[in-house]
Amino acid sequence: MRVAVLSDTHDRLPESVCRAIVGAGEIWHLGDVCEESVLETLRDVGPPVRVVRGNCDACLDWPHALEWEVEGWRVLLTHIPPRTGPPRVDILLHGHTHVPRHERVGRTLFLNPGCITRPNRGAPPSFAWLELARGQTPRWSLVPV
Repeated sequence: MRVAVLSDTHDRLPESVCRAIVGAGEIWHLGDVCEESVLETLRDVGPPVRVVRGNCDACLDWPHALEWEVEGWRVLLTHIPPRTGPPRVDILLHGHTHVPRHERVGRTLFLNPGCITRPNRGAPPSFAWLELARGQTPRWSLVPV
């Protein structure tokens, strides 16, 4: 499965990003969407969209975290990352810092696609692709916007 991973759009979603993610199997947004219209724009791209609530989001319908299994991997989406991964989680995706991350903490792989609208600490504006296949190492690629 090829997943487009975004975070911290803060009311803005460049059209170039929408064009770039058309071929995704799913779209995962890791919070701080802010305006629900951004989520609607993502849904219009076509693939299923999963979203978690960030500290700047007011929509109470969005969960703080989503956890499930995909392609044999236990995945957790959240906005603010914990210090360590929960015991059963293989891949933890988070936003909040506006800084890309690809780091193993214990047995958990922590991934952050960075921020499209307000990157931090010299990082470029970005989103990421996550490719998951059963029995294969997850592939993570950052895409500058």
